Amino acid sequence: MIEGFAGFTALYIFMLAGFTGYEVIARVPVILHTPLMSGSNFVHGIVLVGAMVALGHADTNLEKVIGFIGVILATGNAVGGYFVTERMLEMFKTSKKGEAK
Repeated sequence: MIEGFAGFTALYIFMLAGFTGYEVIARVPVILHTPLMSGSNFVHGIVLVGAMVALGHADTNLEKVIGFIGVILATGNAVGGYFVTERMLEMFKTSKKGEAK
């Protein structure tokens, strides 16, 4: 009985976090997007560590496959976030005089 309750609690927290995250991100001004992306890259790194811990505690083959997929997706998310942030920062750099656009 306790396991089912913990599962519903985790699902409830996940749903609340999803709705809250959507509402917060939807209201971010464009000028703050780059600093926000930089901060979210930090969170993606934490997600990657969590996926590695989950993979380390996996017992069955299914858990190992799901954990491995989680690590791969979290890695791609973190690395991709840094590439996007770098490209956005390049957009804000001023060009030198004499260079044509």
